Amino acid sequence: MSDSFKAVLVSQTGEGKDATYSSALTELPVERLPEGDVTLRVLFSSLNYKDGMITTGRFGPRAGPYPLVPGIDLVGEVVDSAEATLSPGQHVIVTGWGIGERHWGGFAQMARVRSDWITPLPLSLNPIRAMAIGTAGLAAMMGIMGMERMGLAPDQGEVLVTGAAGGVGSLATAILANLGYDVVASTGRRDQDSYLRDLGARDVIDRAELSAPTDKPMLAERWAGAIDNVGGATLANILLALKSRGSVASIGLAGGRELHTTVLPFLFRGINLLGVDTPLARPEERRVAWDRLARELPLDKLDAMIEMAPLAAVPDLAEEIIQGRVRGRTVIDVNA
Repeated sequence: MSDSFKAVLVSQTGEGKDATYSSALTELPVERLPEGDVTLRVLFSSLNYKDGMITTGRFGPRAGPYPLVPGIDLVGEVVDSAEATLSPGQHVIVTGWGIGERHWGGFAQMARVRSDWITPLPLSLNPIRAMAIGTAGLAAMMGIMGMERMGLAPDQGEVLVTGAAGGVGSLATAILANLGYDVVASTGRRDQDSYLRDLGARDVIDRAELSAPTDKPMLAERWAGAIDNVGGATLANILLALKSRGSVASIGLAGGRELHTTVLPFLFRGINLLGVDTPLARPEERRVAWDRLARELPLDKLDAMIEMAPLAAVPDLAEEIIQGRVRGRTVIDVNA
């Protein structure tokens, strides 16, 4: 093992309202790795919206302490472990648990984590595909599982996916279509129509159809379920248009964190608003989700949404994903 490694490091200058943040590719000694009982050689990471927020400093004091290595996903090879069930050379996945947010994460060639944060890499997935799935795929699958627990089935009607050209949206579209659901994809990027139809969407609609605030207490029933990556007025409108006993899995807030609605759809249609919290998902829930992802996400659809990028490109890509200019899944080759 080398005595140093490359990493993207986010640094803070100043305190409080005067704090500023910067990120740069840096060479660090192995001694700088944080505490943990498993040391990993990182193979790949991936780019998520939260990574963009943290790397560009928009997450501010909600992340840290600084300096911080971002990257909320990683797949790596065990170098050393105090946990007997993990062997040197074994390939493992780490997502959530605060990595890349409160604990140094995947935008680095080395990582040190706790053994109870680790999920073994499913045998049917290679490391690149595992990171193409990453937290985005885990969130999509957990959202689908939550709606299934509430009774969602393919014969109940249309399922909406908002922010469909992004990471979670692309993966949710491909999984739902493969499971036999009638998927309607919503996006503000209408040049992605053929991309989304190739993933399995039956129809593609403009996000403007969902984002205008309304003062109507209810809308006509349309959606049997929805994966929402937008929040704000879009989520409020989805709630008003869910079918009786329908469910929406709330995963993102690209359109705003506030939700202005009424209790009427809950009282008169018995709808379900399901929160998806991947960072602290229980280990057994993670294993079930990863096993289902390995079986139910068509690999040809997954491969079609992958873009590869080197570690040095992360600071620029972080701004791109915040601006909504990243499609599908970007896998970071930390050793390129």
